[in-house]
Amino acid sequence: MPGPTRRSATLAGGVIAAALLTAPVSAPPAEAGTCAASTTCPTTVTFTVTAPDSLTISVPNGPVNIGSNTPGNQITGQLGTVTVSDQRAALTATWTATVSATSFTTGTGTAAETIPASSVAYWSGPATATTGTGTFVPGQANAAAAVTLDQPRTAFSKTTGSGDNSASWNPTLIVTIPAQAVAGLYTGTINHQVA
Repeated sequence: MPGPTRRSATLAGGVIAAALLTAPVSAPPAEAGTCAASTTCPTTVTFTVTAPDSLTISVPNGPVNIGSNTPGNQITGQLGTVTVSDQRAALTATWTATVSATSFTTGTGTAAETIPASSVAYWSGPATATTGTGTFVPGQANAAAAVTLDQPRTAFSKTTGSGDNSASWNPTLIVTIPAQAVAGLYTGTINHQVA
């Protein structure tokens, strides 16, 4: 019976053709660029520079004893090295370090046993060390520019530059002892921060 055989063969051929048309076509593998002779043939390359994203300030371990004197006189001494470290790898790597102080007290901290922060002056002096690029600016270049610490003051700053950097300075404290101050070991804190 030749009729059914021809129809079966035709049907089978149609199924095979349809399967071939719907089969996924694999993309050819990626190839390197091909360039004509004597022309530049570029390959794009990428990499990432990472940064800890940290801006920190370090100060001397206390207590720091800056000396002694009598009521009505001054005590002058250096605090020790203060360092700002900027590891942000920023395009605009600027920062400002500020400083303030608490009152200094002895005994039970009565009025006669307290030297207020307004009697404590500070001057940063120039940088003792720097790394990186940009402009580093002392808050107070010399003793004539000393400022009292009864409010936050600029201790040091970086106003231009990019990338990682650091700056160190050794500030000087000047304590004016009130005439009514009593004898004793006075304790307070000098507070630095950076932003």
